[in-house]
Amino acid sequence: MSELVLHDDELDEDCYRVRLFLSLLGLEARRVAVDVVPGGEQDRPGFRAVSPAGLLPVLRIDGQMVCGAGGALLALAHGRPAWLPEARVAFARVAHWLQFAAGPLRATLLMRRACLFGGVGDDEQSARRRAAVGALRIMEDHLARRRLEGGAWFVGDGPTVADIALFPAAALCRDWGEEYSAYPALRRWVRAVRGLPGFVTMPGIPDYG
Repeated sequence: MSELVLHDDELDEDCYRVRLFLSLLGLEARRVAVDVVPGGEQDRPGFRAVSPAGLLPVLRIDGQMVCGAGGALLALAHGRPAWLPEARVAFARVAHWLQFAAGPLRATLLMRRACLFGGVGDDEQSARRRAAVGALRIMEDHLARRRLEGGAWFVGDGPTVADIALFPAAALCRDWGEEYSAYPALRRWVRAVRGLPGFVTMPGIPDYG
């Protein structure tokens, strides 16, 4: 594999997804810092030449630029069946949660960014909070059912790329005022992810949960 390069913002949870997965895989990437707040570098022509839509992170892998966390995670997981199952049913389940992370779960990301950086009215913030809590509740209910079945992870018997895509939303929820106490299954799962060899943290993730 040629040199991995990650265009990265330290406080961005999407970038953290990729940093975390790289570390769990034992891979190193040359990091290129992108000043999103307050610099707005993602909207400047230099970065748009790398990522036309201004998406972060951007991973260069085998000479190919992959924009966005979901694409980067899939590119890294390719050929690693422990992380991206090949069996159709298990693959479909992972794909389901990757789509969930890119869709309904984005409400948690938007809540966190609004609380950290502002710029959202009260009515919009209230609706966004309801959506974010609803997304976390879907994750909580799924993990509670998995525990009754003897499972500890979102899909299968071990962690997959789905767990990596979902992890920051739960681990960073205190940044927007949502406490772990309402989500016992998520708390157990967060601790399990934190216990994986190669785990790395980011600002905002508490050392306990």
